[in-house]
Amino acid sequence: MLRAPKDDPPTGDRFTDVAAAIVLNDTTLRDGEQAPGVSFTAEEKVAIARALVSVGVSEAEVGTPAMGPEEIATIRAIVEADLPLNAIAWCRMRTEDVDAAVACGVRMVNLSVPVSDVQIAAKLRGGRADVLERIARVVDYAREKGLDVAVGGEDASRADVAFVSEVIAAAKAAGARRFRVADTLSVLEPFATYALVRALCDVADLEIEIHAHDDLGLATANTLAALRAGATHASVTVIGLGERAGNAPLEEVAVGLMQLHGCSTGIVTTELGRVARLVAAAAARPLPPNKAIVGDHVFTHESGIHVDGLLKNPRTYEALDPNLLGLSHRFVIGKHSGLAAIAAQLSELNLEANQAERGMILARVRKHAIATKSPVTTEQLTGIWREVRELSGSSRV
Repeated sequence: MLRAPKDDPPTGDRFTDVAAAIVLNDTTLRDGEQAPGVSFTAEEKVAIARALVSVGVSEAEVGTPAMGPEEIATIRAIVEADLPLNAIAWCRMRTEDVDAAVACGVRMVNLSVPVSDVQIAAKLRGGRADVLERIARVVDYAREKGLDVAVGGEDASRADVAFVSEVIAAAKAAGARRFRVADTLSVLEPFATYALVRALCDVADLEIEIHAHDDLGLATANTLAALRAGATHASVTVIGLGERAGNAPLEEVAVGLMQLHGCSTGIVTTELGRVARLVAAAAARPLPPNKAIVGDHVFTHESGIHVDGLLKNPRTYEALDPNLLGLSHRFVIGKHSGLAAIAAQLSELNLEANQAERGMILARVRKHAIATKSPVTTEQLTGIWREVRELSGSSRV
């Protein structure tokens, strides 16, 4: 059975302490583009960078310089757009990757290195000492080049915590300002995330960033747990676009922080839908209608009980205010609609019907919805109303 950490503090905990300083590091242009089949053009990357700035993102991982000249040119185009954005290049823990980042004109790099024993052995063909040596050498090299440095602990969620603490100390000693706790394979859940990040925050004297993947559908929950534990930064992507099942979605983390903890990250929530549609189009990925925060169905209601409650008081069935996202709730007519929804829709269309006629309309609406497996459109509802009025002998108003 899952249990919360025994020392999980109530209000006034670490989350409250760091809430004002939480930064969302958007990696749509790096990890987002690693989603299977996704490939942004240079123009799309610059447009997405501009959109991120417009929505309030102040920091973004914008690409991988080691991919070659085209990627370097694209990253440089983002940098030269002179946006109020801390553009970060993702690099392996190699000096040649640092050189490629310097060619891009960025001011900060994320230097990634495996920290779990299985990845160290398979990818580096070495041991833990090799990791610490690389950090000392390459971070120092990047600092000499004038770059701010974040050290990315790849597969940190499967690593020995004591060794990760050594990695953090080595990163700090070499001049890094941040350590990224990467749940690379999505093996964490919120309680384990909290425990891990809090343990690292207890020994870390630098910024801590959580980088969560969504293979188990827990990226947002894990990100919020990490921030509550003391992480200062969170890695996110627009609509959760990313490797395999994706990353923690920018829109979910930003609104979750605001809605659940009263914490603003500077994100302009009314612009989230626009940016989501831009990224979805560039990625050639349809935006699911039930996608949290930015899907078309988030504030759409059909159930008769819900519609009746919303008509009486919106707070009965809406905890998240649609105005926060520049939206409003809407009703659709279908199988689960009730008389209140039918009456409201007819009134909106200036179509009169008595109680008996509304009952007949509702019966036909349900039959139509079952047959077509879809909601009833305004035009279809008007047609049904007309048929019922003719059958009942009522004159049209």
